[in-house]
Amino acid sequence: MNQTPAAAAPSTPARVLMFLGVALAMVGNYYVYDSIGPVAEQLSRLRGFSDAQIGTLNAVYSLPNIVLVLVGGVLADRFGARVVIIGTTALCLVGAAMTALDAGFPVMVLGRLLFGIGAETMIVAIMVALAQWFGSGWFALALAANLSFGRMGSYLADRSPSFAADLYAQGWQGPLWLATGFAALSFVAGMAYFMIDRREAARGTLALAARPERIDWSDLLRFRKEYWVIVALCVTFYSVIFPFRSTFAIKFFQEARGLSLEDAGILNSYVFLAAVFATPVFGWLVDRFGRHADLLVLGALPLPLSFLLLEVADHGLWLSTVCLGLSFSLVPAVLWPAVARYVTPAQLGTAYGLMTMVQNLGLTVTNVLVGTLNDWSGAGPAHPEGYGPMLVFFGLLGLVAFVSAVILRGRGRLAPQSA
Repeated sequence: MNQTPAAAAPSTPARVLMFLGVALAMVGNYYVYDSIGPVAEQLSRLRGFSDAQIGTLNAVYSLPNIVLVLVGGVLADRFGARVVIIGTTALCLVGAAMTALDAGFPVMVLGRLLFGIGAETMIVAIMVALAQWFGSGWFALALAANLSFGRMGSYLADRSPSFAADLYAQGWQGPLWLATGFAALSFVAGMAYFMIDRREAARGTLALAARPERIDWSDLLRFRKEYWVIVALCVTFYSVIFPFRSTFAIKFFQEARGLSLEDAGILNSYVFLAAVFATPVFGWLVDRFGRHADLLVLGALPLPLSFLLLEVADHGLWLSTVCLGLSFSLVPAVLWPAVARYVTPAQLGTAYGLMTMVQNLGLTVTNVLVGTLNDWSGAGPAHPEGYGPMLVFFGLLGLVAFVSAVILRGRGRLAPQSA
C-alpha cells in the first residue's frame, strides 16, 4: 500500500480533540443544510415559493458537487485534509449568511450554491482526516460517530421550531440567521482541528498517504466492481432520505397530515435522533464482526417499506418514522467505511469524492423532480392527495436501493482492502 509509515500513533487526548473539532464542524454543516425544511411552509405561505423553488434551494446545494466534490477529494489527497476543511467551512459561513438575507429568491439560491460548494467537499475531507487519524483501528466506529454528530445537527434543525419558537413566530428569516450561527460554529471547530492536525503532522504521528506526483484520472476506471455497486446503493439511498426528510417531509406532515409546525418538526427529528445513538453502535459492529453485506441488506429493506406505510396506512406516520430511523442509522454506518476496503490510501479522497459526486447528482435531480411533481399534482393543504405521486416515487427509489444491496450481497462478502 503506497503509504508513509507513522512514527507513532497520536495520543488519545490528541485524537479526542481532533474528533471533537471535526464532529462540531459536522453539527454546523448538517444544521444549515436541514434549515430549509422547517421554514418550507413559511416560504410557500409568506413568500409565495412553489414546491419546485423550495426543492431548488436544496437541489442547488448539490448541483456544483456533481463535479466539484470530486475535485475536492483529489485536493484532500494532494494538499491535506486540514487545508480543505478550513477553506470550506469559511465558504459555508458566507453561503449561510447570504441565504438568510432578505434579498429575493436569486440571492437565496446563490447562498445555497456557495454553501453547497463548501459543505460536501468539507465532508469528504473529514472522511480522509478520520482515515488518517483512525485508519490503524476503529475507523468505522470513528466515522459512524462523526456521522452521528452530523445527525445531531439535523435533529437540532428539526427541533428548532420548539426551542427557537420566537424566531419562527417572526417569520422565515430569523431561523436562517440561527443557521448562520451554526455555520460559524463549524468554522471555529474547523480552525481547532486545523491547529491540532498541523501539530501532529509535524510530529509524524499520522498515517498519511504518500502524495501522488500527478492526478491520474484513469484511476477512476480501475476501481473494483463492488465499489460501483456501493455507489449505486449510495445514490439511490440518499436520493430518498434527504429530499424527503430534509426538504419536503415537514411540509408534507403539515399539509397532508394536519400536524403543526412544531409537531411536524419533532416527528421528523426522530429519524435523525435515532441515528445519533444507533449509528455508532452499528459502526462498532462493523469493526467487531464485519458482515457488511448482510447489514446493508437489513438496513435498506425498511426504506421502501416506510413509504408503503405512509401511502396505505391511516396511522403510518410513526411506523414510517421507525423504518426510516433504522435505515438511516444502519446504512451510512456500513456504506462509507466499506469504501476504504476497495481503494488504496492514496486514492481514498478521490474515491469518496467520486461517490459523493454521483450522490449529489441524484440529490439535485430528485429535489427538483419531486418539487415539480408536487406542483403538477396540486399537492397542498387544499389537496393533500396530491402528495401521493411523491410517496410512490420515493417508495420505488427505495426499492432500487434495496435491490442494489441484494446485488452487493450476491457478489459475496466484502473482501479485505485492496493493496
